Amino acid sequence: MAEKTVDINSSIMSRNERLAGELRARFAEAGTYVVNVLSSPGSGKSSTILATNERLASAWGMRCAVIEGDIASDVDARLMKAAGMPAIQINTGGLCHLEGNMIRQAVDALDGAVGLDALDVIFIENVGNLVCPVDFDLGENLSVMILSVPEGDDKPLKYPGIFQHAGALLLNKIDVAPAFDFDLEGYGRVLDDLNPTAPRFEVSATRGTGMDAWAGWLAAQVEAARSGDSSRR
Repeated sequence: MAEKTVDINSSIMSRNERLAGELRARFAEAGTYVVNVLSSPGSGKSSTILATNERLASAWGMRCAVIEGDIASDVDARLMKAAGMPAIQINTGGLCHLEGNMIRQAVDALDGAVGLDALDVIFIENVGNLVCPVDFDLGENLSVMILSVPEGDDKPLKYPGIFQHAGALLLNKIDVAPAFDFDLEGYGRVLDDLNPTAPRFEVSATRGTGMDAWAGWLAAQVEAARSGDSSRR
């Protein structure tokens, strides 16, 4: 019997692309804008989402929800719920990224709980990883990469793919920059080569620095998507 090689990775990616397309159509029909939040562990994804939600709700009257992706635990989902945000927890059990089938189940749960069309924005807090999540489209409108100052300015050089992929780049914990040897100018030059078009925001999610500018820009993207003005996405 002749040997047959089965490309498992190709099959998985093909299925995920199909699911992503279905999710994107579902989000568009409901008028819900979806943000895929990417970073390494400890960069401040949760605190950034919370601070962004506070501003979108108070200044623009937007209702936000969260899909939390973690290998284990529901710590972040409980944190979001305590802040008044609908939250669905996904535990991957070791998988280093979220996939379309996971998001579909989480969206079904959100739809059943609050109604998808009642949500202006869904944040997907992806698993903390700078490699795997880039390969999996989740039907999102926007992917955001968060780097924190303590991680170092060399991360774009080491993990260029995720910085090239992002539609917006946030540098978090900017308030502690004086305590770290972070080369802001060098970091900017690398981003100029990797992703010169993505807007950049220097923020401190916990102190509030730069968060109004970031939330304002995001609110404009949500409104542009609603109006069909793709030039502003």
